[in-house]
Amino acid sequence: MFNKILIANRGEIACRVIATARKMGIATVAVYSEADREARHVKLADEAVLLGPAPSRESYLVADKLIAAAKATGAQAIHPGYGFLSENEDFARRCEAEGIVFIGPKAHNIAAMGDKIASKKLAQAAGVSTIPGYNDVIESPQQAVQIARGIGYPVMIKASAGGGGKGLRVAYSDQEALEGFVACQNEARNSFGDDRIFIEKFVQEPRHIEIQVLGDAHGHVIYLGERECSIQRRHQKVIEEAPSPFISEATRRAMGEQAVALAQAVQYQSAGTVEFVVGKEQDFYFLEMNTRLQVEHPVTECITGLDLVELMIRVAAGEPLPLTQAQVQRQGWAIECRINAEDPFRNFLPSTGRLVRFNPPEQTLFAAGPAQPQNRAGSEPAAGQEPAAFGGVRVDTGVFEGGEIPMYYDSMIAKLIVHGRDRADAIARMREALNGFVIRGINSNIPFQSALLAHPDFVSGQFNTGFIAQHYAQGFRAEDVPHPDPDFLIALAAFVRRKSRERATGISGQLPGYGVKVGQDYVVISLAADGAHRYTPVHVDEFVGETGYASVHVGARHYQIHSPSRLNDIVVSGQCNRQPFTAQIERGASNNPLALVLQHNGTRLQAMVVSPRMAELHRIMPFKQPPDMSRFVLSPMPGLLVDVAVQPGQKVQAGERVAVIEAMKMENVLFAAADGVVAKVLAAKGESLVVDQPIVEFEK
Repeated sequence: MFNKILIANRGEIACRVIATARKMGIATVAVYSEADREARHVKLADEAVLLGPAPSRESYLVADKLIAAAKATGAQAIHPGYGFLSENEDFARRCEAEGIVFIGPKAHNIAAMGDKIASKKLAQAAGVSTIPGYNDVIESPQQAVQIARGIGYPVMIKASAGGGGKGLRVAYSDQEALEGFVACQNEARNSFGDDRIFIEKFVQEPRHIEIQVLGDAHGHVIYLGERECSIQRRHQKVIEEAPSPFISEATRRAMGEQAVALAQAVQYQSAGTVEFVVGKEQDFYFLEMNTRLQVEHPVTECITGLDLVELMIRVAAGEPLPLTQAQVQRQGWAIECRINAEDPFRNFLPSTGRLVRFNPPEQTLFAAGPAQPQNRAGSEPAAGQEPAAFGGVRVDTGVFEGGEIPMYYDSMIAKLIVHGRDRADAIARMREALNGFVIRGINSNIPFQSALLAHPDFVSGQFNTGFIAQHYAQGFRAEDVPHPDPDFLIALAAFVRRKSRERATGISGQLPGYGVKVGQDYVVISLAADGAHRYTPVHVDEFVGETGYASVHVGARHYQIHSPSRLNDIVVSGQCNRQPFTAQIERGASNNPLALVLQHNGTRLQAMVVSPRMAELHRIMPFKQPPDMSRFVLSPMPGLLVDVAVQPGQKVQAGERVAVIEAMKMENVLFAAADGVVAKVLAAKGESLVVDQPIVEFEK
């Protein structure tokens, strides 16, 4: 076994590998860029080596620097994590040539599966079901149209070296096939330096289901069941679960056996994932093989009780797999939500900045990469040991409270994983875990995740890869998160206000006749940005401060709320009508210091709880309209201003390019909303912008 390994990555996956290495007694070396000097993975590792400037092409993607760091620190092996150089054939070969063990598949495995055309031919030779298509290089758009006609529309046009949604189009006609081929070829040439294109049948109502495989150097290969990854946005996975709610046991076995056959055909070693597209009749076809650890590997770990990172390390060290296919067990249901630093209400634009608050829900699962260095639930089981009990929460993250979310890398800041007895139990646990996940200082996609988990089609398991595009075609809005019981939020606001009034009565030094009066009748003013506030009378007829109990009436509804949480706690938990709940409540978290901000199941309520007389006065107060910013081009996200395409005095037409902002691998082009003349340019190229910062002002 290795004494020391280097992790050629950053963020949560670097922390994840460090945790398993620590459990195994292996010393770790972290690498970091200038932007990651204070990052969590740097603090957790035994040693850390600076690679270079913030851009990944000058740091995390420079193989020479990584190998030099491994040699300088005496690391015997390198774990690449995922992304960056994890599937780089040349890097794996360089490691081998330098006498450093690459904790992953061999270079020939990566080469065989890295080319989509070659891997599909290999799959066919191994007896794996493949999608009907044309797998040789296509010479011209006209040839692409002829091939598409032969296969039958709709077809999928894909770049051989594609990934991350780039170089991919679906065509339903000759015209779309012609245009799609040209567009894919251009994207592939610009993004990957490889413009080879292939065409295959587009599967209707497809689901994305993948099989986890493990192989060792002794010829043994097993599969660990499947993961359902169909909930995707722009070809990026959002929610993953294991097992799949869709496929039968017979389909599961057939997919697993074909995945093993493919892995054996290339003498695969280490962890890998064989991805399939599955049709509505459970017909399945090979998509590609990812020759690395997947982001969503924790859901497989939860239902099997295995530590995949530990098994990767042991296989790389030459050990045989510790279990056979017959010994692989599946227990319960696991779901993973990717928590991203992005604003779902602004078309998911990146949100960078400082994490003012970062308080994930308490972890109760065994975990190889907990949010805290030590699992709060106690010691962690060894590899192969099953979880002690069903149900629990796990958080894999690479950030900490007070840390900075840089603009240079991926937007994912954490993975929230739950394990339940069955799918319904896992969904319920995930919703509660999301309710208790506190993130402040940046925006996150937690409201969107809550909406997805509550959607009837997701709950019933009736979805495919087009789920998000179908249900959120116009983007995501606050009204897309309907609360099942909005009066509960009203009652909870009244409960918190009643609790604060009770405490105020105990303040010493109050003059006789002028002391704080508690009262039983309140009005909850639900504040709206446009001034259309809602006024709801509430009656609290019973309150016991010592036990945190109140009986609250909202119209005809009656809520018995019991919560021991303190007034200054952001996360408030307890029972309402004997049902458990977790919510977030903050005082003065908005521009109104008297307001409470409540969050529950993805719904956000800003409210004031006042006396009936104060509510009467509030109704007649004039509403202050927000300032007119239509003359300005505002930054929709925090990021780097990489270009300003206009100058003062220039005439600009509607739709004309004005500026370009870059953050988290995403480039956002800003256009003029109307014709006008530029009055001022308010921000300079190279400047770091905040949300809604004015960039250009037009003349009145």
